[in-house]
Amino acid sequence: MSRSPERIVKCPNCRGPALYGAGNPWRPFCSERCRTMDLGAWASERFRLPAEAPTDLGEVDAAGGATDPGPLRH
Repeated sequence: MSRSPERIVKCPNCRGPALYGAGNPWRPFCSERCRTMDLGAWASERFRLPAEAPTDLGEVDAAGGATDPGPLRH
């Protein structure tokens, strides 16, 4: 089994140099602190994936896009 070579990358958190390889247990981060800060950001929902807008508000056109649903009825 071949080992991939170690290289220096930018830490996703602090943008400083980080060893990307078996010698760095926190890779791709430079330290345990940066890894923990990133985990905390995800846990507090500072990082979010965009949600898709619902398409059931109107009919779907031939290209797959929603058409104008017209006036809303209550």
